[in-house]
Amino acid sequence: MPEQIMTQPITQIISPDLKFVKDIIASGGESLKKCYQCSTCTVVCNVTPDDKPFPRKEMMYAQWGMKDKLISNPDIWLCHQCSDCTAYCPRGAKPGEVLGAIRKMAIANYSVPGALAKMVGNSKYLLMLFAVPIVIFFAIIASLGNLSLSSIPRGEDGGIVYSKFIPVPAIDTVFIAAATFAAISFVLGIKKYWADMSAGISVQGNLMGSIKATITEILAHKRFEKCNVTKDRKTAHLLVFYAFAGLAITTTWAIVYLYGFHYDSPYPLYDPLKLLGNASALALLYGITLVTGNRLKNAEKAGKGSYFDWLFIAVIYAIVVTGILSELLRLANIAILAYPTYFAHLVFVFFLFAYAPFSKMAHMVYRATAMVFARHTKRD
Repeated sequence: MPEQIMTQPITQIISPDLKFVKDIIASGGESLKKCYQCSTCTVVCNVTPDDKPFPRKEMMYAQWGMKDKLISNPDIWLCHQCSDCTAYCPRGAKPGEVLGAIRKMAIANYSVPGALAKMVGNSKYLLMLFAVPIVIFFAIIASLGNLSLSSIPRGEDGGIVYSKFIPVPAIDTVFIAAATFAAISFVLGIKKYWADMSAGISVQGNLMGSIKATITEILAHKRFEKCNVTKDRKTAHLLVFYAFAGLAITTTWAIVYLYGFHYDSPYPLYDPLKLLGNASALALLYGITLVTGNRLKNAEKAGKGSYFDWLFIAVIYAIVVTGILSELLRLANIAILAYPTYFAHLVFVFFLFAYAPFSKMAHMVYRATAMVFARHTKRD
């Protein structure tokens, strides 16, 4: 008789992290427990890779509280929240919303300092977060003696000049400090995330080639084309993305004007810098309006979104509206409204960029990193 080979079953001990499960539910994944692992979500997803597809396994990990399997998982970021899975789920488990909650928790896990990410994700700290830029800019204005509208210097023609209200070098100092803080936080967070993703993984691809391919894909937003339920998101996201790019170019251009040619604002409306800035602002307003409209239109199928999502949308709205109003009120020479509006604009811009590593804006960096990793390891 042939020799029988006896094999021992492989046993894996799972220790559910119940606090992690509760945190997912509290972060916007309240439908998690409805999932009964039918795998409909994975079948209908058009962006999931064939090898180890998502989001079924992520739903299982989440239900079991397997934090280590989820937080460092690149698949939670390869998901573009098309919401096809949520729309077709027979149990209403809303996998797209659950993965959105997990992404929020992943940001908090890798952020430095992590406490700040938890504050950004919790509405009770909102006023405290806004208090930081309000105090900073208020102190600058007070130091210049510009708390009274009558004391603010005017232009030669008697018009409003914002750089006399708050000098550009003072604004640049504040925003350079905020941007440096955000950049360092991003680098430290991404470094930790990459290390966790790479643990025990064989690297097979070309890193620079993967980075270039990912950038090309992001610039075209190709994956959004595969979404069905929320297919209109591509146009909205492209508008927001390129509007931000246009405003970044405008800001850099203004810096060159000021420090390179000693050409200070306000600039005439026909100046190329002004034309680009105004066009970008209008594109951002239209784009974020489309984002909001799509969310409301698809709320029943795709989920209404969490506080984390809506805070980001609200801050972008506030930035673009106060920015446009600042220009219109300056042109109308209504100082009593123009200066407070400009002050609010600076506060909202600070909020967006200083807290970027801890907010929904961090998606751009973490998702890009996961996409690069997926190509680099032949995962995607």
